[in-house]
Amino acid sequence: MAVLKIAKLGNPVLRKIALPVAPEEIRSRPLQQFIDDMLETMRAAEGIGLAAPQVSRSEQIIVMECRGEEGFPERVLINPTIVYYGPHQVEMWEGCLSVDGLRGKVLRPSMIRVQGLDRKGSPVDFEATGLLAVCIQHEVDHLIGKVFLDRMTDLSTLTQLDEFDHYWRQEHATVI
Repeated sequence: MAVLKIAKLGNPVLRKIALPVAPEEIRSRPLQQFIDDMLETMRAAEGIGLAAPQVSRSEQIIVMECRGEEGFPERVLINPTIVYYGPHQVEMWEGCLSVDGLRGKVLRPSMIRVQGLDRKGSPVDFEATGLLAVCIQHEVDHLIGKVFLDRMTDLSTLTQLDEFDHYWRQEHATVI
């Protein structure tokens, strides 16, 4: 496995709509290796989610994992589509491996329904709530050329990481 270079804000790949992965390609050794490399990259960067465009590959692949009390196990989604957004919203602090040193509050639906394929190419269809729902929405945004800054409705919460740690972390914020 390898740690891949993370594309940073300003790299055009982050603003492109990612291409779907051909189902027959999913089980191939190169794609499985790429998924493993994405997971390793995400963990090495201490993130909880990573989309393929963030490592300069314009394909519809996301990996996620959040350990801890309110976390979720490793999950790989290929060609994901959010088919339902719940009516209730939650505001969470978000950050991004492609947007160094910034955090901001983003309001998103607290429940979604997702369809797509897993890393074996099998169909998945599930509902997600809380942190997992927010993480999926954040990562799916990368597949349509969006970053969390585009979703912020109140830029007054945009905060440098050092200031976030000093002034805001006491809110027990989970950062995506």
